[in-house]
Amino acid sequence: MLQVADSIAKIRSSFSWSIPERYNIAASVSDRWAQEDPQRLAIRHVHEDGAAEVWSHLELNRAANRFANVLKAHGVQVTDRVGILLPQSPRVAICHIGIYKCGGVAVSLASLFGLEALKYRLLDAGVKVLVTDAAGLEKLSQVQDALPGLEQVISVDGRGAGVFGFDDLMASARDTFETVLSSPHDPALMIYTSGTTGQPKGVLHGHRVLLGHMPGIELSQNFLGQEGDRLWTPADWAWAGGLLNALFPALHLGVPVVSFGFRKFDPERAFQLLRDEGVRNAFVPPTALKILRSAASDSVIRGLHLRSVGSAGEALGRETFDWFHDAFGFSVNEFYGQTECNAVLGSSAAAGISRSGAIGMAIPGHTVAIVDAEGNELPPETQGQIAIKRPDPVMFLEYWNKPEATQEKFVGDWMLTGDQGVQDADGYVHFVGRDDDIITSASYRIGPGEIEDCLLMHPAVALSAAVGKPDPLRTEIVKAYVVLNEEYQDSPELADEISRFVRGRLSAHEYPREIEFVSELPLTTTGKVIRRQLREKARA
Repeated sequence: MLQVADSIAKIRSSFSWSIPERYNIAASVSDRWAQEDPQRLAIRHVHEDGAAEVWSHLELNRAANRFANVLKAHGVQVTDRVGILLPQSPRVAICHIGIYKCGGVAVSLASLFGLEALKYRLLDAGVKVLVTDAAGLEKLSQVQDALPGLEQVISVDGRGAGVFGFDDLMASARDTFETVLSSPHDPALMIYTSGTTGQPKGVLHGHRVLLGHMPGIELSQNFLGQEGDRLWTPADWAWAGGLLNALFPALHLGVPVVSFGFRKFDPERAFQLLRDEGVRNAFVPPTALKILRSAASDSVIRGLHLRSVGSAGEALGRETFDWFHDAFGFSVNEFYGQTECNAVLGSSAAAGISRSGAIGMAIPGHTVAIVDAEGNELPPETQGQIAIKRPDPVMFLEYWNKPEATQEKFVGDWMLTGDQGVQDADGYVHFVGRDDDIITSASYRIGPGEIEDCLLMHPAVALSAAVGKPDPLRTEIVKAYVVLNEEYQDSPELADEISRFVRGRLSAHEYPREIEFVSELPLTTTGKVIRRQLREKARA
């Protein structure tokens, strides 16, 4: 759908959607390649000890066929929900593809979920079959009595009491299966929102969601699909970022994927993986990029083969953007979206779309604007809410079992993101912050992103988050939570120095009047800062 060009004007003029009447994700990421180029590398999985597990498209397809037959044998019908609670590995891809093949709905679950988070999602989604590992079984054993709809549990670590062994079932299943001829609008995938601003909601997507992602992902990877491309992401494949910003777009284009299941993100191990596996393309969320910065050196960077890096999930910030360009010699391509409607704004240095401090422009095929509360488009340089117009193939079908919440997401044909932004005269969109994250101080409305970006410029600061703390005089004051670099010790003097540092670079109303040093920030499983928890802490 996307033609290679050196300007956004040329790309837009030649772009058109191509959404067939019948479309199934499994057919485009697996069936097609198994037929056209069966020995083509699909996934190269690296284990903790460095040993690699290699999967061709034919092997991946046959395994997915086996799993589809397993699901049918266990009574899974069209639209039944099947949960996947596994770390990044080929089995995650096998399960997803197998579920799509038989018309089920894959419910993506992160291994980092605690007991209540897991129970809530399994119960809310009405999961019928769950595939997990020993760690997942340990959690499940404590909540399973509250899950009457969960009929079957399959473990990749072998069978047990009331649990089927994944390998046992796969060994006896046929490796042929006729993929269901789905409509692109049929339900395929459910991913729960991060829960940064309240109870998570099940975001239900149709098969079309992958095609809707392709223009944004191709652009953010400087036209992904070039000779020799090989993609990796540290993002959990349970998250929309891991699945739809990396795994499935790469498989759709025939680009090999490198996988590695980090227990905890390790920047030195990540650099080693990038070097040893010859990774050419990476999707790295902003928090992970900031952590990589701590382990980056000229010698480490010189040993890499990267030609493109895309980043999304939260604001990247000017400081991280500029550091990356100076260190790597090319620009990281920031892009934007939500679980509900992803990859709709973005950058691509190869297409001439790149500006420090900006998310990027509207991706071809998507209509994005800054609107007021009534859905009226605002003029350039005016702050408002980022909104996406329907219909759009990347847009969600609905919030699972929440019709009122689905309706509240829209004003007319505009899907409201809940994110504040500003569009400049050239069409670049600048992210200000989530509606809930905006700080109101002495009549000023302050986005946390610019403050956090400035904090990162101080040599002592490794990570930071800014929130509003109630204040009787100013309504709120800016309070910053700061994680220090290892060589620095917290002290009142350092807090005062950092506060003055920000004040000297921003303005008198934006600097943090309070700084609290913490050992870590609360993060979602996708690496986003949970500012809600920090706001509650500040109020307390």
